Amino acid sequence: MRFQKSKISCRPAAKRLSAASLLVLVLLALLPLALTSCQNEKAAQPERLVNVRVSPAEIKKVQPYLETTGTLKAFEEVIVSSEVDGILKTITVDEGSPVGMGTLLAEINETDYRLDRQRSEAALKQTQASLANARAEYKRKETLYQEELITKQQFDDISTKVALAEAEIDRVKATLAISREKHVRTKIYSPISGAVKEKKVSVGDYVRNGTPLFQLIKINPLKLNFTISIWKRVGAIRILVRMDTTSIPMQPARLSSKASVGLHPHWDSASNSIS
Repeated sequence: MRFQKSKISCRPAAKRLSAASLLVLVLLALLPLALTSCQNEKAAQPERLVNVRVSPAEIKKVQPYLETTGTLKAFEEVIVSSEVDGILKTITVDEGSPVGMGTLLAEINETDYRLDRQRSEAALKQTQASLANARAEYKRKETLYQEELITKQQFDDISTKVALAEAEIDRVKATLAISREKHVRTKIYSPISGAVKEKKVSVGDYVRNGTPLFQLIKINPLKLNFTISIWKRVGAIRILVRMDTTSIPMQPARLSSKASVGLHPHWDSASNSIS
């Protein structure tokens, strides 16, 4: 038996390999062209223009400043209280109302105090009449005593009566002064010029001596409380106040962005700050 040698041809595989290599070489050759094209497209975008202001160089003295925020407070606050007991008859102001010194704020029912004053006045007149009668009797008995027509005991009795009448006059006058003062205090007046911050009562309320009625504030001038941290020695501090009055719900005519400043600094050693 004969065996014949068979030959296998490799020519088609070699052709396929050569074609793939050629394709890779073509792609590598075209890659730089593609990158160059992208860069050209980016470079072709319009340039962005920026406005620049140019000024000549000069020498100036620069004043360092610190910026902080503060709180405006009333220069003075007063709580007005009742000095007598009674029912509130009228209230003439409301919250936010401007008041001047001596403005009538409220009035307490005065009927009882007016009657007590009239009773004290009547008692004073009665005591004055009794004192006048005692002095007239004293003069008569003094003459009789000098003529030895009455005893010394009778003369001493009329002298004591006159002294008691004079003491009663002083007591009634003091009572009348108290009655008048209480009658006057049924009307409550403002002790300062400013505005009503809070009204604590209403008409018809029964108030006692010492009951808070109103809280008044003095708004001219105002207090500005603020704190500045100090990290180095400061020779002098000058305050510039800028007030934005647009956000304050009050009458614009009563406010001004200009202010005169008086400093009352306090240094806190713990926080190393000035307030």
